Amino acid sequence: MHKLGRSHRDKVQQVMAITGASEKVALQALKASDWHLEGAFDVFYSQPHIRTYTDTRHLEELYQRYKDSYADMILVDGITLLCNDLQVDPQDIVMLVLSWHMKAATMCEFSKQEFISGLQGLGIDSLEKFRERIQYMRSELKDEQKFREIYNFAFGWAKEKGQKSLALDTAIGMWQLLFAEKQWPLVDHWCQFLQARHNKAISRDTWSQLLEFARTVDPTLSNYDAEGAWPYLIDEFVEYLNENNIVQKSQMEDPARR
Repeated sequence: MHKLGRSHRDKVQQVMAITGASEKVALQALKASDWHLEGAFDVFYSQPHIRTYTDTRHLEELYQRYKDSYADMILVDGITLLCNDLQVDPQDIVMLVLSWHMKAATMCEFSKQEFISGLQGLGIDSLEKFRERIQYMRSELKDEQKFREIYNFAFGWAKEKGQKSLALDTAIGMWQLLFAEKQWPLVDHWCQFLQARHNKAISRDTWSQLLEFARTVDPTLSNYDAEGAWPYLIDEFVEYLNENNIVQKSQMEDPARR
């Protein structure tokens, strides 16, 4: 490793520290990702060899530590204990990323299958490895494709069992959590608008289209197309922004008419 420059050596050390990989494996992952740290984590964790790192006996012990006394599942108390062990707030977005890895069907619940297969996929079989993976899971939110998958997963995960729509209060909480990552400047206005004008549950279509709106429409709405195929709720939100002078009228005018 002495032939590498200092910044490259530092990156190799970081990958080794977070993944527990050997120097050789860390170096391969970094080279494959053109020396991008986040890319190197992706390369490392997508390799089939990661699964061989997990010891099923240790996974069983972890599951038993958090399992509910009366049900063959991990429920709120177990998740609270897990968060304490990981030194992570239960409201931290990393718990949503973890649930996405586990393909968890419902918020605040992990079945044994979800928990064990999710940890195997992450190469976790001890609390120490679990803590090390937290940084990697946070880094996944910066990946556009993964963020979209996590965002869309959150709808089904957060809604009540048997319901097609997501309760408004829950949707607002999830949007504030998710868009804090994306730093969408209109998120608070959107939540205020829904409470003032909508006050109903949120459909999956509105949920998924809002990410598209936040991603593609400039916060000044300069490129908003009123004829576009947005759900009516998003069109109403644009009207609300204009009526309340949250977005200046001049920014909405067609540049061709000026």
